[in-house]
Amino acid sequence: MTRTVVRKAKTAARCEACGAAAAKWVGRCAECGAWGSVIEVEVAPSPSAKLGAAVGAGAVPIGDVDPLGAARRPTGIGELDRVLGGGLVAGSVTLIGGEPGMGKSTLTLQALGAMTAAGATALLVSAEESPEQVRLRAERLGALDPKLLVVSETSLPNIVALVESIAPDVLVVDSIQTIADPDIAGVPGSMSQVRDCAHALVGLAKARGLATVLVGHVTKEGNLAGPRVLEHVVDTVLQFEGERHQGLRMVRALKHRFGATDELGLFEMTGTGLAEVVDASAMLLTDRCIGLPGSVVAPMLDGARPLLVEVQALVSESVFSMPRRTAQAFDTGRLAMLTAVLHQRVGVGVDRHDVYASIAGGVRVDETGADLAVVLATASAFLDVAIAPDTVALGEIGLGGEVRAVGQAPRRLAEAARLGFARAVVPRSTPDIDGLELIRVATVSDAIAQLLPVDAPRPTRQSAANGAPTPAQVRRTADDNHNTRR
Repeated sequence: MTRTVVRKAKTAARCEACGAAAAKWVGRCAECGAWGSVIEVEVAPSPSAKLGAAVGAGAVPIGDVDPLGAARRPTGIGELDRVLGGGLVAGSVTLIGGEPGMGKSTLTLQALGAMTAAGATALLVSAEESPEQVRLRAERLGALDPKLLVVSETSLPNIVALVESIAPDVLVVDSIQTIADPDIAGVPGSMSQVRDCAHALVGLAKARGLATVLVGHVTKEGNLAGPRVLEHVVDTVLQFEGERHQGLRMVRALKHRFGATDELGLFEMTGTGLAEVVDASAMLLTDRCIGLPGSVVAPMLDGARPLLVEVQALVSESVFSMPRRTAQAFDTGRLAMLTAVLHQRVGVGVDRHDVYASIAGGVRVDETGADLAVVLATASAFLDVAIAPDTVALGEIGLGGEVRAVGQAPRRLAEAARLGFARAVVPRSTPDIDGLELIRVATVSDAIAQLLPVDAPRPTRQSAANGAPTPAQVRRTADDNHNTRR
């Protein structure tokens, strides 16, 4: 007797609301908490598996691999090419993320306009805007080129068919969260749709040697929306950031399989699109107020790019039982620690004052190299005495009030010398820099004694009534500490 074996199709369970997968049917989705939204579906082959089937080739010795296969195509935007290491690699997939209104669509459209002007054929899949809207932006950016094709499409099979018929050199999908495959359960933007559609587009890019750019949304915390696998499957992850109410925009690489991730691209949003910022330090210090108490310039390093930023501080009498510590573009917790060191180790009576610190220009500082500048700006604001405008400060502050060295100090200080600064307050181990006078200090007390003039202002009536150390007392304490160490 012959027995016929009938194989059942593989099934799985998915939530219709959020697209989360489950091992079996359940009454309530464990991810979104919706009741009755989990259904059983047949497991279909992954679209990326179909597209990537043609990629498989025999193994070859690594020396026989043609290095020209990874040749870069310049985007025509110098700052973007700086971050990408020269341009887009054929067959690579780049993910650009950023908050709404930062200019992601503007940046990609400018790049497409420059590449098509150089002879490339580009396809822009605008899933969020109509072709008429894209045309208006392209006219403003000067990107009207017949080799730049635009389509408003959200269906993944239709996008794949367009790519196969047009055979472009560059593909831009804006955005990946709006693309959906009708064969995949879940609504557009769900984890299953974003994951599978991204895998399909990656397989398409590898199979055809197509340079692909995906535009992605971000969450409230600033992270890329969607599953974490989205960042792992692509070759490059670019973060586009900046303050919405300021013109400065920054592009940095969080992941880059074809180069380094220590480069920073700077742009300025203008009426005609994004303009490249070649001399960022000069731009950040353009509107600096000379001779203002509470202002110190700090040479920072963002990736491999030196930047000079203005650190501003304001100290005022507090009306609260717990004085405020407020920082803008700087870590608030670090500001609280630095003010505690300033009070405990130096004697600056900021424990009963509100302290506000800010990095002017829209650049966020996350490194410890700005510690000395923050401390000096706070002391300058408390004493109401300005520090010489041709002075920069660089150094990390320890809990004992000591000034520690930071990485790549010569490169930072060389940028300060290039812009005409004459002096720099630095840790003792800092090597000499041509064209710059170095004031080497061991502690915060030494730095205050070196920079602030002897004729400190007289104490105010209110500070004397509160029993806080007066500015003159602070000055004498710093002098005594400095003379004792000498």
